[in-house]
Amino acid sequence: MPSLRPLLPALLAAALAAPAHAAGSEAREHPAYSATRDRPGQLASAPTRGLFVTPELRGQPPFPAPAGLSAPAGLSGPSGFPGPFASVPGFALAGGSEGRAYAGPVGSPTGLPAAAAPGPAFPAFPTAPAHPAAADPVDGIETARVGRQVAPGVRLESYDRLEGDRWLRIDELVADLGAGSGVRAEYLGGVGPATVAEAAARHAAGPGRRVVAAVNGDFFDIRATGAPLGPGVRAGRLLHSASPGPGGGAAVGFGADGTGRVLRLPAAGAVTLPDGPARPLAGYNAARPPAEGFSAYTADWSGRTLPTPAPGPGAMVELRDATVVAPARTPLRSARPRRPAPGTTLLFASGARQTAALVALRTGDRVTVTARPLPTSGPVPVAAVGGREPLVVDGRPLDHTGRPNDTAAPRTAAALSEDGRRLRLVTVDGRQRDSGGLTLTGLGRLLHRLGAHQALNLDGGGSSTLLASAPGASTPSTENSPSDGSPRPVPNGLVLTAPTGSGQLAGYRVEAQGAATRLFPGLTRTLTATGHDTSFGPAAGTPRWTAGSGRIGPDAVFRAGKPGPVTVEARRGSARGTLRLDVLGPPARIRPAPARIGLLTRDESATLTLTGYDAQGAAAPVEPRDVTLHYDRGRWSVTEDGHGGYTVTALVPRATGRLRATIRASDSDPAGGSATGVTAEVALGVGSVTRPLSALDDAAAWTGTGAAPAEGRPGRGLALEPGPGRPAGATPPRPLPVPELARSVSLWVHGDASGARPALELLDADGAVVTLRGPAVDWAGWRELNLPLPGTAERPLTLTRLSATGTRSGRLVLDTLTAPTPPTGPAVPGTVRPDPVVASADEVRARSWRFAVAPAPAPGTAVPAGTADLVLTGAEPRPFVHRGVRFLPLDTTRRTLDGGGLARMRALTGALDAAAREPWTGALAVVAPYAPHTVDRKEAALLTRRLAEFRRDTGKNAVLIIPGAPRFSAVRGEGVPTVATTRTTRTLFGVDAFPAPGHEWLSVRQERP
Repeated sequence: MPSLRPLLPALLAAALAAPAHAAGSEAREHPAYSATRDRPGQLASAPTRGLFVTPELRGQPPFPAPAGLSAPAGLSGPSGFPGPFASVPGFALAGGSEGRAYAGPVGSPTGLPAAAAPGPAFPAFPTAPAHPAAADPVDGIETARVGRQVAPGVRLESYDRLEGDRWLRIDELVADLGAGSGVRAEYLGGVGPATVAEAAARHAAGPGRRVVAAVNGDFFDIRATGAPLGPGVRAGRLLHSASPGPGGGAAVGFGADGTGRVLRLPAAGAVTLPDGPARPLAGYNAARPPAEGFSAYTADWSGRTLPTPAPGPGAMVELRDATVVAPARTPLRSARPRRPAPGTTLLFASGARQTAALVALRTGDRVTVTARPLPTSGPVPVAAVGGREPLVVDGRPLDHTGRPNDTAAPRTAAALSEDGRRLRLVTVDGRQRDSGGLTLTGLGRLLHRLGAHQALNLDGGGSSTLLASAPGASTPSTENSPSDGSPRPVPNGLVLTAPTGSGQLAGYRVEAQGAATRLFPGLTRTLTATGHDTSFGPAAGTPRWTAGSGRIGPDAVFRAGKPGPVTVEARRGSARGTLRLDVLGPPARIRPAPARIGLLTRDESATLTLTGYDAQGAAAPVEPRDVTLHYDRGRWSVTEDGHGGYTVTALVPRATGRLRATIRASDSDPAGGSATGVTAEVALGVGSVTRPLSALDDAAAWTGTGAAPAEGRPGRGLALEPGPGRPAGATPPRPLPVPELARSVSLWVHGDASGARPALELLDADGAVVTLRGPAVDWAGWRELNLPLPGTAERPLTLTRLSATGTRSGRLVLDTLTAPTPPTGPAVPGTVRPDPVVASADEVRARSWRFAVAPAPAPGTAVPAGTADLVLTGAEPRPFVHRGVRFLPLDTTRRTLDGGGLARMRALTGALDAAAREPWTGALAVVAPYAPHTVDRKEAALLTRRLAEFRRDTGKNAVLIIPGAPRFSAVRGEGVPTVATTRTTRTLFGVDAFPAPGHEWLSVRQERP
């Protein structure tokens, strides 16, 4: 079942056609940034939703209200245009000839004077913090959200956030517990480690019930037994007791009425031997039994193997029907069984006195073992799963600062309302580019904002997994993105079950392939209709398809007609389901992703997708049935992958080639076959070519601590001499570019068996540091190391540093850096027609007014206005309005994940709100200076999407201007032009803030130096 996450409009495809700040050495198109977790590189082309912000932010501009300056004489706007025409806080507005003016920062040489610069105790949990978290500031904005009903009483909400120092992806199951909904939370697992999906598939929900959602549960003994560390209860029966250590028996439990609570859940147990009174049972199916006492293990044991006995005296007897079946085994370190058989109890003893008691037993002796949950307060829960840190207590988030485990990581948590009837099961993805995870303190604050009265931290890291059903699905599917790259086997979890529906068809869930609800005239989109009953459970029934325009047949393939919105419907009797599709303009170009495919061997394969763009830069995937491919079929195999793309494999061990994709003509194309001939090419290669990065002949020019030139292999090499607490490192005289398709970086290392570890540091296209760590050097002499490059790093990469660390003094010599790379040849540049905003000088002069973007002037000089009303340099400090255009300068000096992204998005939100409500504003111009490695791709795409939504929702215009780029470009995404101006030339913009319908509002001309 497809995940909800591909529907998240985290990034618009069209934004990726614009020159982004994260570009390399020049403004260029960027590879598609995927919002689809399980298919890296897939284009996210779903329709977008608006930017969601917290109520505290909405409507509040990020700058003080403008302190308007009077417009110079002669400055005027369109007839009937309500002023003011200039409102420039922090700017000086100087009059010029012919009614023109120059705007610059206050104090600039315009001849105008400078203006004035503007916790409670939690006794049930001894390990809980004793003070609440500090007041939670609004430290992030929500950027996208989708939701769906999972079952009556259960809903899934999935949303993305931009925080001051990270992106976050959050999935939240909200369940109404109790008799009204029939939803129950139950213990999941208990038969050994398994993925949450595997455990949910075999969970016995009981007659008339079905599994609708699940999350992972308790922390577990990951390096040994694999068993849970906390308590577990199913159907009121103790499955396992808590092990000594962090958590102290903390659990989330659910009563007979379905309501939940966070509690402490120790166990009470006893062992009764033939020779005397009952003795305490120290552990019951516990992952880590105490060093002294009795422990029992039954068929409910959920680990891989039984725990290793503690050093010292110990014994074990096997009981069947409370009877000893064989003499005690001792010592315990030999021939321990993996798991007790059903009906069998293994009774362990540690310590001299307990061991002697078991050794004295004889076959046939009666031994009784009892164990039950004993909560510190309230009734025994029907179901419970252990956790560790309390996050919210009595409505107050707790501060874990400085305590163990309070680092940013993937998280899973359970939160409850005050009455226990509202349950939230939340996962936060972490250790990923798109989601940095949360600290315990941050997680508690998040849950508190969501309304939690009590909340408990469950196992996180690679264990964090959340499943939810879609309407009509028979099994739930994974919704979050586990940080290990695939789901991790875990011992237990929480599962939500709900009453089974009638199975009678009540409606359809209609979806487009790849969640792509856009397409082009004459082209197709594959649809599916999944039947469901009134409880959102599966229901059979083949629908009849209809569409408001275009054509759709029984095969559920829709062929588009004229541009515009269209609704397709699946219907059978009274059951129906609909989906809105948007037909764009005819495709003007097509773009492959990736533009180059390199395979190292014939055993590898790669995925290829094709995306089309109309004249406004709106994007949509192009399905294989609409494309003709031309390639050498003797060398390559290209097959449809069933997901709207292709799988490319090689038939020979070494080759290069080209694949050409052409959109087919269609008789139903209302544009008269205008799509015919729209073509893109992909460079192909298989094999491996060693690309040199550095021979290190210039080792003397590398700088750093503990580094020096040395004799290499052959010629010069670079010596690094680390020591205890003294790393060594060296930076090259200039960054070394790594081939974009390289799979690894190789280097020669002369070792001294000191155990020192070499490392390579690289910078990716977003400015993120990527570290490749070599093994501990336990050899002497030369050896070549091959360090794989992570597939998640944004290409291109540059090598910026070599380093070495060690626990004792050592000396490594490094030489000959290379990168094994498939031999594809260069990518084929696509043909892009000049954007309509690029105009002649006469067209620019014919506009109502003009502004220019020019390089910053030398100190003490002014930028000549020439024929422009305003001259912008990209250094303007504050927003202003001039003749119908609101200008928003954005500070791009701070990195996205160092607070810059959040500050810029807040500024953008304020400017969009202001421009939307101002009748005298017809357009918004965002001025964001070129900033490679500062503004990441996700932020750049979000900015473009917000401008596109503003244009769509208000009918007003927008432009993104990027001063200081390496070269001039003008492209359009979702109808919003992005104009990159160079750092050496002047660019003139002609403006009609209120153009006639159907006319461009902007003309751009790059002037001669």
